[in-house]
Amino acid sequence: MLLAAAAGCSSKPDEIASTKPVAVAIPGHDSLAQDTAPKESQRMVPPEAYLRTYLQIFGGMKPLEVQADAKTLINNKNVQLFDTWGDYLALLGLPDYASDIPRTTQTNALMLSTFERLGVALCDRAVERDLKAVPPVPAAERRVFAFEVPADPIDESAFAERFDVLHRTFLGYPAALATTDRTAKFFALYQGAVEKYSAPDAPTSRLTPAEVGWASVCYGLVRHPEFHLY
Repeated sequence: MLLAAAAGCSSKPDEIASTKPVAVAIPGHDSLAQDTAPKESQRMVPPEAYLRTYLQIFGGMKPLEVQADAKTLINNKNVQLFDTWGDYLALLGLPDYASDIPRTTQTNALMLSTFERLGVALCDRAVERDLKAVPPVPAAERRVFAFEVPADPIDESAFAERFDVLHRTFLGYPAALATTDRTAKFFALYQGAVEKYSAPDAPTSRLTPAEVGWASVCYGLVRHPEFHLY
């Protein structure tokens, strides 16, 4: 009996089965598949496509029409903005079969500087055509500067509205969607050009300070990496 009583007193209580915690899925934190496939690095737009974009933006003309237009007088002033396409085609990477020069397969500093020279010439031509034509061209009919340009410098708010038009023209999307505060940076570029050409010792220019400011903005967009690469 003593053994039975001892056995009854020493009986262990039933053990509670342990349960593992269950992770609760949090919305928006699901595992995502990682794409490890090799990717192409940024490449330059083929010269033909790049030139076509230029010609569409700056007037929708044929190459020979652009060449002839660049050699004509603007408001009775002889402004030499461009020579001939033959002087630049090889530099732009296009093949010259007459001289047995193959297509350039890689970009180089000379090619980029040639594109830059062409873009600057077309920006200057756009200022002359859109902003200085006699009689004035209505804003709705302008190719590049499709907005009113006040004679006096403008503040950042008025600049942002007009800059968005240029940004959509050259880069294809609103300036507000840029990864950086692009509007503020280009406004500083605009202000710097206006201040430089408003100073008493400013360089002689056929453009007003405000027109120089907008031409500088055009230079910046036509040189932008998003305009050159894809």
